[in-house]
Amino acid sequence: MSNYLDPLTYHAYPPAGKIGTRITKPLDTLADLAVAYTPGVASPCSAIAAVPTKVYDYTAKGNLVGMITNGTAVLGLGNIGALAAKPVMEGKAVLLKRLAGLDCFDVEINENDPVALAKVIEAIAPTFGAINLEDIKSPDCFEVERILTERLGIPVMHDDQHGTAITTAAALSNALLLTKKSLEEVQIVIYGAGAGAIATAKLLHSMGVKKSHTVMFDSKGVIHAQRANLPLHKVPFATKRKIDSLEEAMQGADVFLGFSVGNVLKPTHLVGMAERPIIFALANPIPEIDPVLVRSKRPETIIGTGRSDYPNQINNALIFPYLFRGLLDVRATKLTDSIKRAAVEALASLGRGETLSETHDKPSFDAEHLLPNALDPRLLITIAPAVAKAAMEDGVAQKPINNWAEYRATLKKLPLK
Repeated sequence: MSNYLDPLTYHAYPPAGKIGTRITKPLDTLADLAVAYTPGVASPCSAIAAVPTKVYDYTAKGNLVGMITNGTAVLGLGNIGALAAKPVMEGKAVLLKRLAGLDCFDVEINENDPVALAKVIEAIAPTFGAINLEDIKSPDCFEVERILTERLGIPVMHDDQHGTAITTAAALSNALLLTKKSLEEVQIVIYGAGAGAIATAKLLHSMGVKKSHTVMFDSKGVIHAQRANLPLHKVPFATKRKIDSLEEAMQGADVFLGFSVGNVLKPTHLVGMAERPIIFALANPIPEIDPVLVRSKRPETIIGTGRSDYPNQINNALIFPYLFRGLLDVRATKLTDSIKRAAVEALASLGRGETLSETHDKPSFDAEHLLPNALDPRLLITIAPAVAKAAMEDGVAQKPINNWAEYRATLKKLPLK
């Protein structure tokens, strides 16, 4: 199967798609059937009706994530609709299983109104232990997540926002460590004002970056405080500085974070940046600037992209499976800012090689190795416990963990297929 490198052949190879279901209990005899279905199934049904939290004891809810989209912002493809988004949702489900042992149902919903979409998701939420919102356009994604977080007692996360923000913040933390700069001091240009850009800005501000030190761009240019009809979700990121262009914003900037489209950053923009600049050009598949061009103009730059064929891939797969693993294992009721910051530090510490791999070889940590790779076995046993502990400290965990060594041992034994 691994020889089928053509994407269409890969996805069409029988059985079609990338996911299926599996049976976790014996069902070989009539006696098994009598326990699994009628009349035996009435016992857990009655127990759950009497004590709703028993659903976690008698069903798969506690290990099940809902991967939900309406297909309005799919990868770099845009608004291609719910049906065409299904291969991406299956792909995310595969990552949850392969990397964190979590089960997943993908749900594609034909509804573009954010309030109506939230209502549909709320109605099916009893199925899941957590919900991952995916590929929902901005600003609708903010409203959907807000409504569901308020109404549901399970974690709801829009991965395009928070997975992107956590991974970017972890890479930036390590890049700043290498360049001997601090979050409180750096000047940052954020190019793009979609879900990932805004979530990253929020997270960085909560970590110490000064709002006065950030300049954000959208498709209309600099987000100014004086701009007429500025959307409410962009108001907190409006600058009061007298900057009218990307060229001006890049003068003295320490960091460029790109969440937009390919080739918008030119080599001439790099000339006025501060010493040892940091550029994360995260547009996919074409980054905001080719790393080769960056090296030719400013060879001392630390560069990250969203691609796997360049150093420093900054990818959501480094965080969201393990984030959900930790949240579900303590039966968290929500994702909080403290949990996100704990995930940032856990991922960053892995990049620095502070947690040894299974082979006890110290991973590289340098300008081309800010973060571990997506298949690093340390990710699961480091990030999930950090998330679980933060949820407990934040008071949102309903099933606290008492023995951390035992918990890590359990993580190592998870079925990842």
